[in-house]
Amino acid sequence: VKVNEGPVVLFKEDKIFLIYSASGCWTDSYALGMLTASVDSDPMNPKSWKKNQQPVFKQSKRNKVYGPGHSSFFKSPDGTEDFIMYHANATPNAGCDDCRSTRTQKFTWNEDGTPNFGIPVKNGEAISLPSDNKLLIPTFV
Repeated sequence: VKVNEGPVVLFKEDKIFLIYSASGCWTDSYALGMLTASVDSDPMNPKSWKKNQQPVFKQSKRNKVYGPGHSSFFKSPDGTEDFIMYHANATPNAGCDDCRSTRTQKFTWNEDGTPNFGIPVKNGEAISLPSDNKLLIPTFV
């Protein structure tokens, strides 16, 4: 299915990464694609962008994660770790309705400076807390 949606941008050093959801959310092949450009390039010029030919984050039958997509990104409180948040299904052919759950996991960076999102973790699998994870206590004035 030729659908690209939900773009979000990551910056790392001298590169811009446009991460988007590809395929239809109603398919198990819903996944994340990536375009890369230099921060010095013209982002409005299509020639500035290089498209990955394969998904950068996709289903894991082994971990029972189907159709991962619609990502967002955040850093740990101390800024030393990167996390991806996305939604996915725990069963095949579940579509894009209320069967999806929100998930998060840490990701790393490859030596060439591109993000490495890894493999989607199994639903309910414990992940490490972000570094410097002090609880934020609201202050009322």
